[in-house]
Amino acid sequence: MTEGILVGVTVVFVAITLIQYWSQPSWWVRGWDFPKLQVGALLLVLLLVQLLLLDFSNRWNLLLPPVTLGCLAYQWWWIRPYTPLVRCEVDWADPNDDGPRIRILSSNVLTPNRHADRLIALVRRYQPDVLVALETDHWWDEQLQVLSDDYPYCIRCPLDNLYGMHVFSRLPLEHQRLSFLVQDNIPSMHARLRVNDELGVRMHFLHPTPPSPTENDESTERDVELLIVGRSVKQTDEPVIVSGDLNDVAWSPTTRLFRKISGLLDPRIGRGMFNTFHAQYRFLRWPLDHFFHSAHFRVARIERLADIGSDHFPMFIELQYDRRHASEQHSLEADAADRARMQQKVAQEPASKDDVPRP
Repeated sequence: MTEGILVGVTVVFVAITLIQYWSQPSWWVRGWDFPKLQVGALLLVLLLVQLLLLDFSNRWNLLLPPVTLGCLAYQWWWIRPYTPLVRCEVDWADPNDDGPRIRILSSNVLTPNRHADRLIALVRRYQPDVLVALETDHWWDEQLQVLSDDYPYCIRCPLDNLYGMHVFSRLPLEHQRLSFLVQDNIPSMHARLRVNDELGVRMHFLHPTPPSPTENDESTERDVELLIVGRSVKQTDEPVIVSGDLNDVAWSPTTRLFRKISGLLDPRIGRGMFNTFHAQYRFLRWPLDHFFHSAHFRVARIERLADIGSDHFPMFIELQYDRRHASEQHSLEADAADRARMQQKVAQEPASKDDVPRP
């Protein structure tokens, strides 16, 4: 009886791993990209149980641990970069360097959440140069007005569809644009952050739709938005930061393709997963809120912040501009197969890199 259960459970995990490997755009398949950490933990438990309870005098049982170990290795391959076991993709900032620094706080507030005071308290405490608030409606627009004195530069788009967005900045936002790149009800924001007379940083704030049965049966729109922004920023040698809730985990094939196409760096590589969703379920958390940036920056500080009553934790990052050492940091490189995948995805929507504002 026990052996039969273990065989059945092993078959289930093999099926999950194969679904992940041959992931397609459908939401129920792509959703299995998310819980690689949880699936890996369960596979480790399964492997230990197999070693303890299986009767290995039955030669067929000898196959189960290697199969389970292979599935575990596949999960580990994807999540290992987001552990301290690999070298950081972005170097730590030199505390003795006086290069300009940029502090960004990004928070998906959850539209029905009425604890604006908690987010405002975090802003007062961490003093970001830029605040990105997602899922903001008109109520949140009113509550966040208290920040206007300290953050006089703002792009507002309050919406009742869970895709409202606000960007507040204490530094000038030049050439600011509100765009609807792929879907006419899903905004994105773009601006040049004027740090000082010599330094302007191209900023892109995104919140594409996730693959889900209720919102978006496929992930096409999300993938296209990420990829056209990635293609756009690849064409500049200026400092770039892309931030937001991308509704995709850090280790997914789409996010990895975005990193290759854009040439941007992920400051979490070698530092941790920084799981931001779901804030209320400790064992069902994934990294959905992202910062990507060009090699012009090094990391001075990166943190997941306290619960504000949303289903997402806020994220905070402090980046130091260090152009002198930009050549020492290297992003993933796209090959011919990656470019072909990108072209295939982008061709599914009437949008292109030329639609992305270049502030």
